Amino acid sequence: MTDEGKVGVFDTLRATPTTVRYLLGGVLINQLGAFVQTFLVLYLTHRNMSVQAAGLSLVAYSAGTILGTMLGSEATQRFGPRFTIVVAMAGSGPLVAVIPALSRNGLLAPLLAVVGLAGLLGQAYRPAASVLLSDLMPERHQVMGFSMFRIAMNTGAAVAPLIAAGLILVDWDALFWLDGATALAYAGLAYALLPRQAVLAAREKAAAAQDAEQDADAPAPLTGRAAYAAILRDRRYLLFLAAVMLGTLAYMQSVVALPLQIKADDYPTGLYSAVLTVSSVVLITCELKVTTYILRIPTHTAVLVGHLVNALGFVGYALSAHSPVYLVAGAVLEVAGVMIAGPSMYAHPATFPPALKARYIGVMQAATGLAAALGPLITVYVWTRLDHGFWVLCALAAAVTGVLAMAGTNRGEGHGPAAERDETTLGKAEEVVGGTA
Repeated sequence: MTDEGKVGVFDTLRATPTTVRYLLGGVLINQLGAFVQTFLVLYLTHRNMSVQAAGLSLVAYSAGTILGTMLGSEATQRFGPRFTIVVAMAGSGPLVAVIPALSRNGLLAPLLAVVGLAGLLGQAYRPAASVLLSDLMPERHQVMGFSMFRIAMNTGAAVAPLIAAGLILVDWDALFWLDGATALAYAGLAYALLPRQAVLAAREKAAAAQDAEQDADAPAPLTGRAAYAAILRDRRYLLFLAAVMLGTLAYMQSVVALPLQIKADDYPTGLYSAVLTVSSVVLITCELKVTTYILRIPTHTAVLVGHLVNALGFVGYALSAHSPVYLVAGAVLEVAGVMIAGPSMYAHPATFPPALKARYIGVMQAATGLAAALGPLITVYVWTRLDHGFWVLCALAAAVTGVLAMAGTNRGEGHGPAAERDETTLGKAEEVVGGTA
């Protein structure tokens, strides 16, 4: 790739439309108050509810998030991203805020209903935000745009526990009141600042290109049930979804099992906090710069390399009993793998035609949510039987994920996402959707 074709961090920041800045700011604000999934179990047990009731509540929330991404993608396709974000956030805010009023024995059924609906609406905005980002961000900066999206979410996720620690000292209930307030703030920002016709304009542009480039007898874009049937026939995308699920499962193992491993190796608890801090700082400060280099290689190569680096990180965890240096090195390698593979993986569903994009994004995010929900259920059972060998298994899973991701994203393109999008115009939908691997 020539120097003129390189995409730099400052070039991307200058090219980012004001509306995308508003979108990312809303995502950050919402994440700063995203406490439900992290603190729900602790909160309910603090309110003297049983561990079983707290576990059921978390399951209800997780189930809601999985369904929410699917419904959010369908709403985005039918009504547009702005409408979906506003309705989802305006609905989830009051639901989250009312959780403290239902957190007592005898109200388990309404609590489960409210928590499930809160999870559904709380995640319904994500496909809409991804679609809007891909519609508004200049084509050559799209992977960088999704990298900024991830940084906004990760920054919020890193700062939120610090805010929560302060709120807990004042009032546990304030966690959910602030969570609801940030959701309503995001709804207000989206209503006031996000465009009403972004998706419509993108579709009209795609339709104009279609009229100019394809023959009159070419197939029409797929919609409705036919779009989901097409996803099931798209073998490459099914491989990609398998990579998403397996990779998320492996990542969840490290989140859940790593503190257990640190304790089993007789290291101080503070070491886990240090590892999380190092990982967060590296991810937030370095991902955009790393992405500028990743854009210079084919997408399928980037996702393979990223997951292989992830595998090396898990090997570091396997060696942690010998020295904490291996643990820290493993954490850095793991987050490096996420930076290498993550933006391309996250941006890949947005390379599909406008008539299909929201549904492809929704299916990918639902697969991520399902794997994230299943991960903790698997972790303790497997780790207690394998100890350090558990991390070798995770390393193998990461390597397999890389191979699946490479196969799922390799369309024979030249370099980068722009070439991928050239292969997925509306006029060539039948080549991409339902194609063979």
